[in-house]
Amino acid sequence: MDSFLDYEECIQDSPAFRLCVYLLMQVMKLCGKMVESGQAYNTANQHFLAGLAEFSTYHKRDSVIMNCMSQFIQGLQEMINFHTVLFDQTQRAINQQLSNLLTQFIPQLGETRKEFVRIGEDLETAAVKNAQVYRHKVTDAERASHLLLATRKCHQHFALDYCLQVNSFLYCLFQVFSYFHAQYTFFHQGFDLLRDLEPTMKSMAAQLAQLSTECTAKRKDLENTHLLVQQRDASGEPILSSCPDGGETIQGYLFKRSRRKNKTWKRCWFSIKDNQLVYTKSHKEEPVSLFDDLRLCAVKSLDSIDRRFSFELVSVKKCCALQADSEELKQAWISAVQGSIDMAYRERVESQQPQPKESPLPLQRPSDPQPGQPPQRPAALVVALQSPGNHRCCDCSEEEPRWASVNLGITMCIECSGIHRSLGVHLSKVRSLTLDSWDPEQLKLLCGLGNDVINGIYESRCAAEGRVKPSAGSPRPEKETWIKEKYVEKRFVKDASSPETRRQLYQAAFQGDLVTMASALAQGAEVNWTHAEEEGRTALIGSTFGGSLSACEFLLQNGANVNYRDQRGQGALHTAATWGHTG
Repeated sequence: MDSFLDYEECIQDSPAFRLCVYLLMQVMKLCGKMVESGQAYNTANQHFLAGLAEFSTYHKRDSVIMNCMSQFIQGLQEMINFHTVLFDQTQRAINQQLSNLLTQFIPQLGETRKEFVRIGEDLETAAVKNAQVYRHKVTDAERASHLLLATRKCHQHFALDYCLQVNSFLYCLFQVFSYFHAQYTFFHQGFDLLRDLEPTMKSMAAQLAQLSTECTAKRKDLENTHLLVQQRDASGEPILSSCPDGGETIQGYLFKRSRRKNKTWKRCWFSIKDNQLVYTKSHKEEPVSLFDDLRLCAVKSLDSIDRRFSFELVSVKKCCALQADSEELKQAWISAVQGSIDMAYRERVESQQPQPKESPLPLQRPSDPQPGQPPQRPAALVVALQSPGNHRCCDCSEEEPRWASVNLGITMCIECSGIHRSLGVHLSKVRSLTLDSWDPEQLKLLCGLGNDVINGIYESRCAAEGRVKPSAGSPRPEKETWIKEKYVEKRFVKDASSPETRRQLYQAAFQGDLVTMASALAQGAEVNWTHAEEEGRTALIGSTFGGSLSACEFLLQNGANVNYRDQRGQGALHTAATWGHTG
């Protein structure tokens, strides 16, 4: 077998020998970089596992996910431990041995080279002296021969020993073999680990297949939710979601004015929950309660500052200015805060009664169904579908509508709801019967009017016009044309004189007749028309005389001005308080 380092090249310190040493140093450096990269890889893997473990803590309720994640994390942690052992063995087998070779043996090799050169020179000198002795000088010749022989033997022994030292680099080959043995051990341990995990992986695969089947069954609901997001106005609608305890809450982004001197505005995430208004600046911070008890607060529009869409919450101790992104969103927040205040007072009164009565229009979210029982419908959906015709879409007759127009008092499918939403909130205020919260009076509008009543008003001249109503399978452009003709142009509504419809609206509001009110508005009656013979009162003020809360709600949903005052300077609230119609 050839020598690891050539003896003659080593003795001469030739370029070939230096190249060999350079290659050894390169191997050492590359091994060091490999070990460093491996350690960085292990560190990144460790961070990944920590993040995976933290993520799994948010799914403690799902035993399938928790079991899978726990097994995966444990297996990956074992693999990281195997990697750590492998890199440690590589460091000791390759890098440290070559480093010792270059820092300890090579300097000794230089000193040995000098001694070898000196002995070689002595041998050369002895040979020259032996050759120069004359023939007749027997004593000198014998002395020179003995010196030459001794020097030659010393040179041979030193050369042999030096050669053995130089070619002891075979130990490096043994270290390379140790490195490969470490690799073999690593992959063998990994194979054993994965083989032990194979039954668990098969069980997980079966569970994941079951979850995949369930997810496929829910895909339609997810697509409907995705369509809902696409249909939201650019101005943004308040996001309404259910609390775990069944209560309703509104949440979304608002700008909050600082109480410091600079009065800066910062965008925060607000939510109303458990009769508290809380906010947070980022997901890394805990929510902060702005008002601990909304019953001690009052909410009102803030028109005294330059910023638009602002409103204010005032309590005994402090006040806070907030700003929404649009007028609709501002009114939604004001209504939500006021509704939360009213609900808190109502719950307090009911809790003091010995036998609380059930609400005729329950708005609380039904409890989770027991195993083996069919899932319950949301309460708002159950109430809304009770009215005649509400079990089908008002405009295309599709089964199981999940959307409604508050101001029109109708139910509709998701496709027609998108078309209604494009008409604008001044014509149709669309809300979800399953995702949004509903007040009792709003649900009473759906029950008091409904699809059959509204279609009888807005489609009364359909046959005369020769118009055919679209079906559930009709294309969207056909439905869009129909809805615009029906609600915007009002082509199929019976004609009536303007003065007559205005008086009908006022009289119906006083009597609480929702059907006549809807018919009058469809025929062109102005919602804020003032009755000169009734001291300049509007239909809204007239409804407060009659004491019909549903009539007031219907007029407010259709744009009635709550701040208008009659000739005596009284508005709707003053009139309601005067006649004791305050609920």
